[in-house]
Amino acid sequence: MKIYLDHSATTPPDPEVALLMNKVQKEFWGNASSAHSFGLGARNILNEARDTVAFSLNCQPEEVIFTSGGSESNNLAIKGLIDAYHSNTDQKNNRATPHVITSAVEHHSVLDTVKELEKQGLIEASYVTPQKNGVIRVEDIDAEIKDNTVLVSIMYVNNEIGTVQPIKQIAQMIAKNNELRIMNNGKKSNVTEPNKHNSSFFIHNSGNKFAKQIYFHTDAVQAMEYFQTGVRYLGVDLLTFSAHKFYGPKGVGALFVKNGTPIIRQIVGGNQENKMRAGTENVAGIAGLSAALVKMHKAKADSKIEESGKLLPELILYDETKRLKQLRDKLIKGLMKIPDTRVNGCLKRRSPNNVNVSFKNAEGESILLMLDKEGIAASSGSACTSGSLEPSHVLTAIGVSPEWSHGSIRFSLGKHNTEEEIDRVIEILPGIIKKLRQMSPYGK
Repeated sequence: MKIYLDHSATTPPDPEVALLMNKVQKEFWGNASSAHSFGLGARNILNEARDTVAFSLNCQPEEVIFTSGGSESNNLAIKGLIDAYHSNTDQKNNRATPHVITSAVEHHSVLDTVKELEKQGLIEASYVTPQKNGVIRVEDIDAEIKDNTVLVSIMYVNNEIGTVQPIKQIAQMIAKNNELRIMNNGKKSNVTEPNKHNSSFFIHNSGNKFAKQIYFHTDAVQAMEYFQTGVRYLGVDLLTFSAHKFYGPKGVGALFVKNGTPIIRQIVGGNQENKMRAGTENVAGIAGLSAALVKMHKAKADSKIEESGKLLPELILYDETKRLKQLRDKLIKGLMKIPDTRVNGCLKRRSPNNVNVSFKNAEGESILLMLDKEGIAASSGSACTSGSLEPSHVLTAIGVSPEWSHGSIRFSLGKHNTEEEIDRVIEILPGIIKKLRQMSPYGK
């Protein structure tokens, strides 16, 4: 029996999606930028897909930029906005450095991008630490906002521990700060008068878009299938997602850019994607993304959707999320019977498909290898870097000690997983942990 429990890494492409992509490759292979009929056919596919994404996100088609996936979208959102800031003529003669707020538990495509810009001296950065359960407090982000803050980037659902951040509430807090800036001539508060030597100087030019606006970006790569992602509902300016996380193809994703949000493209050499991303579009991949979205929405439309409760109102509680929650909770209950085991991350504000557990004094990579020999695919919360095992930055940020974090495993469920498969994992894993603890230097 082969058991795949690594859906947060990637999902198996839906067979119907793959068939459609093959058809598009064969019949609509023209360049969408070409004026002839071959190009028109490809362009029609793109336009239909853009309309589908716009419907899914409750936005306008022109606000959708197709990319190669989540990492590129995150780079475009962050670097594009910071480049726009530095290119703004109103910033040329001031000494302000734009300030970016993110969290210590972001995907590396956000964290590393922010750190790179910070190292280059292009931004100041604040890294908000979440609570021990992995959830970020809105007030902790608010406390970091300064007069020169231009961007907040917080992921919707954590890719490692599955915790769900209060994106809508963060957006509401940012909106209030933006209102205060307008009322106070660009400042968060009206306590001190600015001068040209402090960081708030740039915001006092009334013609400057950045003067009174903090923009909000969320990485929703892990959220699309199970959570509310309507951008008007969330209140975000920028939103990232990737097709291969919901049974679509790899190598294709999208970035929502709210009309009026200043972004400078990062790939030049063509006018594709509303002049926001140069390069011939991956028409078949984009068609696959669209088809996967359609199937996802059909599954929800065919289900009875229930209220998800006050603790996690963002969750769309339809047949599949209910089924996954039951499997997830059964797996957690079974694994917690193993001595010296803990669950990482909040249990109440958590993705329905995520189980991240740590086994004290066991080594995560060895657990994975032994699971793989049993036909079970999962992933580790640790990463092997330069030959040495380093604990997950997410687990470190929420205060998990090395003796626990080195033994962390992420099981992420999907639509093909069964109760029988969960029973198999619960049956196999105790013996693996016992054996590894006897062998591991961590257990001695």
